[in-house]
Amino acid sequence: MDAPEPETTAFDAMSAQTNRVMRKYQAYLDASTPYVPHRWAFTILLLIAFFLRIVFAQGWYIVAYCLGIYLLNLFLAFLQPKFDPSLTQDEGLEDGGSGDGDRSALPTKQDEEFRPFIRRLPEFKFWYSATRMIMGCFVASWFEIFNLPVFWPVLVVYWFILFSLTMRRQIQHMIKYRYVPFSIGKARYSGRHS
Repeated sequence: MDAPEPETTAFDAMSAQTNRVMRKYQAYLDASTPYVPHRWAFTILLLIAFFLRIVFAQGWYIVAYCLGIYLLNLFLAFLQPKFDPSLTQDEGLEDGGSGDGDRSALPTKQDEEFRPFIRRLPEFKFWYSATRMIMGCFVASWFEIFNLPVFWPVLVVYWFILFSLTMRRQIQHMIKYRYVPFSIGKARYSGRHS
């Protein structure tokens, strides 16, 4: 009455091996979480290596431009609050409400309840996405198919214009809704807990 053991196929064996590798990879990622300066130092070194590759190879400017746009997009998501007050006000006005009944909105008056700043894109996901994209672009810079002929100064000027316009809009949003996405200069309280 013993049931026969199911046969393991090559697909099952490969799936088990892939799962084991992914668990080990995730364990390394989880272990690296508290080492913020070390992670970012690695990413900056990787970015420098990529830019050196672009400069010395004299090509792959489209790949570098795409990386710049992607990193700008990640940075903007990192600066924005998870619950955008401008969106909640717009939704409240569309529904016929006053727009200020949302619990997740940032405080706009001195006497309102404190709510911590929650980012749309957390720091770890920002780092992880940026590092993966830099690695992918570095690999792409070794394949001639991605080396499209372009006049690179136009891309550089266009990227700086795009950066300045989007950052100006983001800073205006931060001023209008009175939030600061960084903890530099904010009061820190330390004391003994008994």
